[in-house]
Amino acid sequence: MIQNFITMNGYGLFVWLSFALTFLACVMIYYKTYKTLKKYEKDFAKELNELSESERKLVLEKSKIASQVLASYNKSI
Repeated sequence: MIQNFITMNGYGLFVWLSFALTFLACVMIYYKTYKTLKKYEKDFAKELNELSESERKLVLEKSKIASQVLASYNKSI
């Protein structure tokens, strides 16, 4: 019974191969997106650190996302 499920009447190779390729494509897209996000966070944190103390405080008060990015970037250092 399990062998019939795996072979799927001769179409199993194509079905399982398509599942594997789809999963691999999703993993690659996720990794590339994650890597790009971390690059942008690093650049943003670098720009934020170059601001003066008063400007940085003003940006962090106005933007919740800026404070989260800075906090997550500082954790990864």
